[in-house]
Amino acid sequence: MDIGVYFGIAAVVLVLFVYQSYKYNKERKSKILMNLLESWGTRPTREYDYDEFENITHYFKHLSTDGEVIDNITWNDLDMDTIFMLLNNTNSSVGEEYLYNLLRTPVKDKHILAERDKLISFFENNKDISIALGKKFNDLGRTKKLSVYEYITNITSLGKRSNGKHITGLLLLLASIALLFIFPPIGIVAVIAMISINVITYYKFKAEIENYFICFKYIVGLIVTADNIIDMNIPELSEYNVKLKELCRDLNGLKKGIGLITSNNMTGSLAEIIGDYIRMITHIDLMKFNSMLGQTIERLDKVHALYEVIGCIEAMKAIASFRVMLPYYTVPVLVSKNVSLSFKEIYHPMIDNPVANSLHETKCVLLTGSNASGKSTFLKTVAINAILAQTIYTCLAKEYVTPFYDIYSSMALRDDLENNESYYIVEIKSLKRILDKVQNGNHVLCFVDEVLRGTNTIERIAASSRILKLLAESDIMCFAATHDIELTHILKNYFSNYHFQEEVKDNDVLFNYRLYTGRAVSRNAIKLLGVMGYDDDIINSAEDAANNFLTNGNWKNFS
Repeated sequence: MDIGVYFGIAAVVLVLFVYQSYKYNKERKSKILMNLLESWGTRPTREYDYDEFENITHYFKHLSTDGEVIDNITWNDLDMDTIFMLLNNTNSSVGEEYLYNLLRTPVKDKHILAERDKLISFFENNKDISIALGKKFNDLGRTKKLSVYEYITNITSLGKRSNGKHITGLLLLLASIALLFIFPPIGIVAVIAMISINVITYYKFKAEIENYFICFKYIVGLIVTADNIIDMNIPELSEYNVKLKELCRDLNGLKKGIGLITSNNMTGSLAEIIGDYIRMITHIDLMKFNSMLGQTIERLDKVHALYEVIGCIEAMKAIASFRVMLPYYTVPVLVSKNVSLSFKEIYHPMIDNPVANSLHETKCVLLTGSNASGKSTFLKTVAINAILAQTIYTCLAKEYVTPFYDIYSSMALRDDLENNESYYIVEIKSLKRILDKVQNGNHVLCFVDEVLRGTNTIERIAASSRILKLLAESDIMCFAATHDIELTHILKNYFSNYHFQEEVKDNDVLFNYRLYTGRAVSRNAIKLLGVMGYDDDIINSAEDAANNFLTNGNWKNFS
């Protein structure tokens, strides 16, 4: 067959390929725009697997320091992973990793929070710009299988790598192409053979550095995204653009070098697809990867800085979308009073049609009420809003006034089977960490649910009353929930009493989830047995025994 026929077939294939690529890109861009528009100001529906979520935390883990973060106990007590997911309307790994770190790192600087609010408010009120930026971050994309920041940080571990085998394969391919013009039949076989060999060895070598390879590609994406943001020339981002221009200028050499590893756009265009095939056949990206390691290591501080700036911009945009989604919110007022907390109509972000509550206190708070009446949810509501106040400068309330606090909780604890520790041991360790923070001079806001529930009644009341008294006498605002009415009397000079109520009516339990002043006075726990179908003899006998204890101070024996 004449060689011209081969070229003709190749031309037809190329035309079809170009058309399909054009059609695919057009449909893809239209779908991306639609998704961005639909997701703005709505609850994210994204699902996460364990490894993916673990990767999101690595940026925080690299930067975190003891005493300056929301610790694991508090984070898990408040189920803050779900709060992060609720806020995570980002489109890139850098954005979501930055957002996660932000939520775990409350700040005590009004200027930092005011700067965040300035950018969040701008995005909140300029949807078109937010969507346009969303396209840029979507092009940057996510690397679900790894944490880019972790690999950027650990890139020095690769060491030097030789290009000898890659150069040999490329030279043999070029020789095969030359043979194509001298002896076409033999040349075709040789070219096909060398292409096959180079593609096979390409994946073999690439597998050894795959994750770092993705890391380099993402660095390219960061630089391209920075250039795109600068080109948008958004006045409200002028300070950020100055930083981005400086960083891009310092990274220009790195960008040019890495451009051989991946194309300068990450949208799946025809040029990028063709470039990928060229790299598979020639190994030019692997060779450049090896030669670029040293240059990248020299600029790691600039890469980290670029990561932070771009992550900050996208995180602020995601928070703006979160604000749009809310029925109402307020920017917190942060004051200098030592111990206080005031809010109006505060609510929990994860509850549909929540009951809002208000409070103004300069003393610690002791909550009583039956199970399921709303005590734990109220504690979590206040704690979550305290974190949001010092991170995203947004509170789910109509008014929120507070000093800066270190925030801790001791709530959703369980036995530690791995360390062979009972619930009680886990609990007293959890409380001890809060006491240690207070004794070290920290200004603490803490939340304790059913203090010392892991032991008997007498010792629980004796010990918990002393622990709570110590907290109240320290520089701390403590919210504690208990079933022990005795504590409301013992601690009346140290804690303000509040309670939640329920009503047993027509064999049903009705909760209004409203916060009331004073201690709980109703005793419905035994009545609830009847609602659940327990025998009347059990209920009547239990009521009789309880009344006897309240009257005579002792328990009746079984007869």
